[in-house]
Amino acid sequence: MPLQNHLRRLRFERGELTQQQLADRVGVTRQTILSIEKGRYRPSVELALLLARTLGVTVEQLFELEEDQEVTS
Repeated sequence: MPLQNHLRRLRFERGELTQQQLADRVGVTRQTILSIEKGRYRPSVELALLLARTLGVTVEQLFELEEDQEVTS
């Protein structure tokens, strides 16, 4: 299932953090943050928890699974 993230929006809602500032706070590169935002990289559980804590949200508010909207019987 595709993983949707709200990282970019939450960065801006939390004082317009730059990718570099967020990367420095969680101990990764700016390229890692960029890759997560663009959906090219799925973070580890540890990194997802660090990102959520740093942004003051839950992991579920930061990431969500895009489920098929078709209902099967």
